[in-house]
Amino acid sequence: MKTKLIILFTISIFSIKLYSQNLKIGDKAPDIVQNLVTGAEFHLSELNGKIVLIDFWASWCKPCRKENPNIVEVYKKYKDAQFKNGKGFTVLSVSLDFKKDAWEKAIETDSMKWPYHVGDLKGWRNAAAVKYGIKSIPTSYLIDGDGIIVGVNLRGDSLESAIKKIRKKKSFFSSKD
Repeated sequence: MKTKLIILFTISIFSIKLYSQNLKIGDKAPDIVQNLVTGAEFHLSELNGKIVLIDFWASWCKPCRKENPNIVEVYKKYKDAQFKNGKGFTVLSVSLDFKKDAWEKAIETDSMKWPYHVGDLKGWRNAAAVKYGIKSIPTSYLIDGDGIIVGVNLRGDSLESAIKKIRKKKSFFSSKD
């Protein structure tokens, strides 16, 4: 009986660790495979070579919606920028919505013009959110061109500051940074 309890306890600890990843700077971002809002299947790995903000959010989340204008501005400013380890910046918005119409309306209302909006309409049971161990939203991960996490939960000015740090340095003779 004691042996069975030890085995059960060990399996439980392993399972908890497996399903509640504590992703941190320097870790490889796990691939995300979900359908775009259009219905087409999409893989995070398709964005290799780009700087990507993985943004877990939902249309019903007031703090998420409050942060969206900042993300939109950073996207507009850096989408075509050159980086030390990536070409261009984009956003992968992972929705924890239950209703597709609310999700689509929020994308339009908040002017989230990037093409990468994924979700499975399972709310907190969203497969990517479970894989990433998401406990609250908004939650975000900034990854470099190799898919390595270089920032976590960057909001407001801290997102742009992090992006500036990983920008490709211009030539000494360049008049602009």
